[in-house]
Amino acid sequence: MKVIGAGLPRTGTLSQKVALEMLGVGPCYHMVNVLGNLDLVSDWRRALDGDPQWDEIFDGFDATVDWPGSYFYRELVEAYPDAKVVLGVRDGDAWARSMRKTIWDFLYSDSVVRHLSFARAAVEPGWRDFVELMRDMWRESGLMNGEGTTDGWMAAAAQRYHEEVKRTVPADRLLVWGVEEGWEPLCEFLEVPVPDTPFPRLNDSAAFGERLIDAALITLQDWRAKERELVQ
Repeated sequence: MKVIGAGLPRTGTLSQKVALEMLGVGPCYHMVNVLGNLDLVSDWRRALDGDPQWDEIFDGFDATVDWPGSYFYRELVEAYPDAKVVLGVRDGDAWARSMRKTIWDFLYSDSVVRHLSFARAAVEPGWRDFVELMRDMWRESGLMNGEGTTDGWMAAAAQRYHEEVKRTVPADRLLVWGVEEGWEPLCEFLEVPVPDTPFPRLNDSAAFGERLIDAALITLQDWRAKERELVQ
């Protein structure tokens, strides 16, 4: 492991993943790996239950950003003492607004995204396990307060989290950085040349709900087709 991303979800982590891989620090583990292979959920449930198998989880990867990895940044900093740590940050109010529209919406709101996701969980055990893992992780993180979570709560919690990371990680291993700063601080920290190409800026928020809705509809359509076959 070369780089441990300690930043929270909704801090430009998909851009971070792509950037690190463009710099040759990769492959980089990200939540998209779990969403693309729900069999991986059991690895993270085991880690949350206190029995992580880091070398097995990160086999073939040189970096990690986003959850589930950054949730365990303390453990990873200890497990990989030579790895550098990047704390991706974002303005607390902007982070809370993004969370409200995406992850909080998916877990707690009275929305199409949530209801379709929970319908999918009823017919797909792997998705059910993923949803349960996310609810447990967010509850234990203290970054959300269930259905009654306010934007102010989340913004303050994110600030506390950032300060905690800065207290925990040795300063000579840590870069506090936002994706809006671009290549230069990141490349200087990683001691690699600045690429002659624009920094990748991927707007994952816009596609978050669409991906969940599309995946749920496909799963439910497949389930319905199999149900019809059984009664014929």
